[in-house]
Amino acid sequence: MSTSTAQLALPPGAAPAPRRQLFVGTAVACVAGTMLIGGMLAIWVLLRGRVVETGARFPVDYIIPEVATNVMLMTIWALCLFAQWAVYSGSRGDRAHAALALGVTALLAIAFINAQAFVYVDMAVEIRADNYGVLFYAVTGAMMAIVVAGLVFTTVAAFRALSGRLQETEILSAHALYWYFAAAAYSAVWFVVYVTK
Repeated sequence: MSTSTAQLALPPGAAPAPRRQLFVGTAVACVAGTMLIGGMLAIWVLLRGRVVETGARFPVDYIIPEVATNVMLMTIWALCLFAQWAVYSGSRGDRAHAALALGVTALLAIAFINAQAFVYVDMAVEIRADNYGVLFYAVTGAMMAIVVAGLVFTTVAAFRALSGRLQETEILSAHALYWYFAAAAYSAVWFVVYVTK
C-alpha cells in the first residue's frame, strides 16, 4: 500500500520566485532621495535667479575650489564602477574580487567625504550671512548624508555578502543601484551648486 501511495504523489512544486524586497526598497529610497535633492536644487535655482536679476553674483564673496569638486564628481562615478564590479564578482562567486571591489567602494566614499570637508574648510561659508550659506549647507549636507548612508550600506553589504551568501546578489545589486542614484544626485548638485555661478 505504501508503494502505490508513493506513486500517486505529485512532484514538488517549483521554488517561489525571489521577492527582491531589498532591491525594491532601495529603488523607492532612491526615488525619495531624488525628490529631496531635486526639490532643494529647485529652491536653489529660484533664489539664485532672484539674486542674478538684481545684477549680483551668486555666490557673492566665495570662491569655489573647482579642483576638489571635480575630483568629487570623478570619485563618485568611479565608485559606481567598483560597486558594479562587486555585483559581477558576487554573481560568479569570486569572494576575493567582491571583497576588493567593496573595499575600494568604501575607500572612494571616504575620499568623497574628505573632499567635501575640504570644500567646507576652504570656502568657509557663513551659515547665517545670507541665503547662500543656508542653502549651500542644506544641499551639500544632504548630499553628504546620502554618501554617508551609502558608506554604511557598503559596510553592511560587505558583511552580508562575504559571510557566505555571496551567490545571493540582491544586496550587491541594491548597493550598486544606490550608488548610481548617489552619483546622479551629486552630478546635479555639482552642476547647479558648484558650476553655475
